[in-house]
Amino acid sequence: MKILLADDHALIREGFERTLSQLDQAIEFVHADDRASVLSQLAIHADTDVILLDLFMPGVKGFDLLSEICNRYTSIPVIVISGTEDPRYMRKAIDKGASGYIPKSASTDIMMSAIQLVRNGGVYIPADMLQTKSAANPRQIHSPSQTRANEIREAASKLTARQQEVLALMGRGMSNKEIARALEVSDHTIKIHVAAVLRLFNAANRTEAVVMAQNSGIIDV
Repeated sequence: MKILLADDHALIREGFERTLSQLDQAIEFVHADDRASVLSQLAIHADTDVILLDLFMPGVKGFDLLSEICNRYTSIPVIVISGTEDPRYMRKAIDKGASGYIPKSASTDIMMSAIQLVRNGGVYIPADMLQTKSAANPRQIHSPSQTRANEIREAASKLTARQQEVLALMGRGMSNKEIARALEVSDHTIKIHVAAVLRLFNAANRTEAVVMAQNSGIIDV
């Protein structure tokens, strides 16, 4: 596995490298410390498996670099690593295409679990973000109103036949790789279908999309 560590502090990158080496000693690490070096390293290392990206680096304006990477390198999942724990930043990062958001205060176990989840096609969202979302609308995920259920069914009607297949397999707990093998297509193709499902359902992650679909009767529980 190859991981791009993008942070303008060398000590932080080195700390991440020591921590992640516990995940797999065979991991190859690539370092970048500003916008230009991130794009340069990606041009050289197009086979990168995961990007750990700090939001605040020289040459970066807001979420522009995140958006650029997610649009240009659609097959490489990006996990934002940030000292900011404001749920608004977390949500915006996911909306811009990030596959996860890990506060720098997170424990080693959380970081490693998040990376494994993202590598398997999932999206990692910190508990703080989930709690904030639930507090804003505590019934939205687990017991959608009839109006919300109708909205989800309407969104589901816009899914292609292939996207419906992918959603059904997501409901069975299958990872992107497992779905790709089952449907005999590439992992990248499945990632695109999953992203389309999340956009149509306005879901933050795969789990939320599946729960919405189950509660609305679109797929079996």
